[in-house]
Amino acid sequence: MTRPAQADVPVLIASHLEPELVDAITAVDPRLRVHYEPGLLPEPRWRSDHVGNPRDLTPAQHDRWTALLADAEVMFDFDWRRPAQTLVQSPRLRWIQATSAGVGTRMEDLGLRHSPLTVTTASGVHAGPLAEFALAGILYFARGLPRLIEDRVDRAWRPGAATELAGRHAVIVGAGRIGTRIAELLRAFGVSSTGVVRTPRSAAPPYDDVITGQALRDHLPRADILVVAAPITGATRAMIGAREIASLPHGALVVNVGRGTTVDESAMIDALRAGQLGGAVLDVTETEPLPAESPLWTLDNVILSPHGAANVPSENAAIVEIFVDNLRRYLDGRPLRNLYDHDAGY
Repeated sequence: MTRPAQADVPVLIASHLEPELVDAITAVDPRLRVHYEPGLLPEPRWRSDHVGNPRDLTPAQHDRWTALLADAEVMFDFDWRRPAQTLVQSPRLRWIQATSAGVGTRMEDLGLRHSPLTVTTASGVHAGPLAEFALAGILYFARGLPRLIEDRVDRAWRPGAATELAGRHAVIVGAGRIGTRIAELLRAFGVSSTGVVRTPRSAAPPYDDVITGQALRDHLPRADILVVAAPITGATRAMIGAREIASLPHGALVVNVGRGTTVDESAMIDALRAGQLGGAVLDVTETEPLPAESPLWTLDNVILSPHGAANVPSENAAIVEIFVDNLRRYLDGRPLRNLYDHDAGY
């Protein structure tokens, strides 16, 4: 990205950060004019919360935030107040560093997908926490923990054979950073895996095989574990439908840490109720927040996280590390990391 020559670059931090991280951004280069006014931002509900509870700003505070938006050339996170008006209220804006890996839906919703705006993502930051969540859920079902919990509640001493994870096979839809980290952890437990990618590439560890989406259905009958870690695009929306779920072996596990709309939720629920699926490990759902009437709340063979499995204390520091590197690249006129692809939608 080339940028106009000027003495300073106004940078606006638009979500809560710890003071030491703000200092790290400010220290990148004296040409940066960094604005961070936490009193104008939503109050975080936990460390590394990028949404928070919106504040009731006074007229003077509204004017101040409006002025900061109008001045910004670079933003850390999207505007929280009127994000749909980004291009109008921030005419100087050239680049936003997002705080999530998957920004495709948001870019669509805000009308920014084919805008001239450069957006970089937090791709890679959430791979570790999401992989831990996926592994925890997989082990929960693979090692028969629901039965042990039930027996403890009933005070029933029922000796019997246990199941194991080793020797199973996973098909991982979305062999990016999150999917690959899941494959790495599963490999340590003796699980082989097939990675599903958009464009063909050679197989390499941790994958035993790599295929494109066109071949997915042929590989599902051997998928003891189906992991969905793909972004939402025209090609991935509802890609795991009733036919795909029916193709899975009896007792298979479904893990979704991508987007809820990649899976036909009704078909998945039917298969869970019938016992065709052994369990589902979900960080995302088709509708969020999940409606109170959804069967997913009450099914015994479901682990449900409110799209928060990646919310860990270290998240802000990891995103700022990307941002700091990108700020140096931006000032030097070098390509930025983690660029959002406007054409691909992720």
